[in-house]
Amino acid sequence: MNEQLSGPEQSLPEHSGPGQRIITERRGHVFLIGFNRPEKRNAADFALLAQLALAYGELERDPELRVGLVYAVGDHFTAGLDLADIGPRLGPDGLAMVPEGGIHPWQVDGQSVSKPVVMAVQGTCLTLGIELMLASDISVAAESTRFGQIEVARGILPFGGATIRFPRAAGWGNAMRWILTGDMFDAAEAHRIGLVQEVVPDGTQFDRALELAERIAAQAPLAVQAALANARTAVREGSAAAEAELQPALARLAATEDSRIGMEAFMTRQPATFVGR
Repeated sequence: MNEQLSGPEQSLPEHSGPGQRIITERRGHVFLIGFNRPEKRNAADFALLAQLALAYGELERDPELRVGLVYAVGDHFTAGLDLADIGPRLGPDGLAMVPEGGIHPWQVDGQSVSKPVVMAVQGTCLTLGIELMLASDISVAAESTRFGQIEVARGILPFGGATIRFPRAAGWGNAMRWILTGDMFDAAEAHRIGLVQEVVPDGTQFDRALELAERIAAQAPLAVQAALANARTAVREGSAAAEAELQPALARLAATEDSRIGMEAFMTRQPATFVGR
């Protein structure tokens, strides 16, 4: 591998290899999920998509995992779909890519990951990379990152949620400017329209994303998940539906061990160590 690594290059998981499209590592309560096809600019073939779905399933099921961090090995986050591999697999109902035990990473099939996902992107970030950011919660971009929602130039439409989430995140005109033209845009524009939350010097995007993920993981996990769920309800179902859930959610959280731990930490002015119960 002759591309420079971007990410936890000193401690990549031992099972990484040429056939392992997605590599994972547990770092405390943070679950690292890495695109590992740098020789193809991390273009997503069917194997990568299936392994990514399985990694999301693992993040969801394991109570010790509180936050996901998605990053990429190499100089580029992703060049988008590997159409030579994916094209023949497209059927009348689209693309079936989620194996048993997996969760659709773009969360467009009705099931969502209940835990926050932070992303670190660099280099080229096309199509499904943008859609994965839109399906995640916080994104950090290296300042030289180039983005493109280029499906219309390939004769298809974005099918990982960009038509739904991009207008919601960036506003109608900002989203249509990039979806309908297929033009490339830079990290400054991505930050301006709210696609990314922070732009950092090249090579520091993983460290900053990990810092944010660990900050989230240090909070009470049930409270984090409840806050995330309520915010999603507000976006998807409207304010009234979210408001109706607030008091029941508060009552459930107030009865948890973590609520007691948080209150004791407040009273004693000591850091809280939450247990997720």
